Amino acid sequence: MRNIILIILLIIGINYYKSRQEVDVQSLSLPLDTKVLAFGDSLTFGYGAPSEKSYPSDLVDLLHVTVINEGVNGELSEQGLARLPSVLERHKPDILVLCHGGNDILRKIDVAQTKHNLNEMIKLAKEKGVYVLLVGVPTFGILNFDVPSFYYEVAKENAIEIEDSSLKKIFDNETTLKSDKVHPNADGYALMAKSIARMLSENYHPSAKSF
Repeated sequence: MRNIILIILLIIGINYYKSRQEVDVQSLSLPLDTKVLAFGDSLTFGYGAPSEKSYPSDLVDLLHVTVINEGVNGELSEQGLARLPSVLERHKPDILVLCHGGNDILRKIDVAQTKHNLNEMIKLAKEKGVYVLLVGVPTFGILNFDVPSFYYEVAKENAIEIEDSSLKKIFDNETTLKSDKVHPNADGYALMAKSIARMLSENYHPSAKSF
């Protein structure tokens, strides 16, 4: 009898958790005229999954707003900094989701240079009144993946939020969320999109842009 009660309680707990997850996703919202610019390298482009399964594509389904995918495979942060001004001017976004620096880490580029490039990209966006969300890209540590400290320094110095959990969870996962060692698969990008969508829904408040 006791085992039956435990099983029933377990089932109730699982169903409650699932219902809470569904409520969380359903409650995500932004003003319908919001324009989101997803800017970065292959992690933004959606390498390792069909184009309709990139995280920017998933954001459209979650938030029901315009999301522009400006991810370029293999791009370094220095190249991103050079590209961003024209992209901002062309799209005039309300929100910038900045996921950059992964290729700098892989190519062992000086951390100070990567940090400078991220700071400058954020500055360019904030000068236009664009809300910025930084996505931390993990690197492999002693036992698992961790987001390097410079991402947190950049977020603090610019008084912006950082999404630091989804890619760490994806990279720590051995098989089910990755298409290769450093790229999510469709399920991984979906996880990434949900975490970003939740943070934007909780923290973004419309402000005047200066385009």
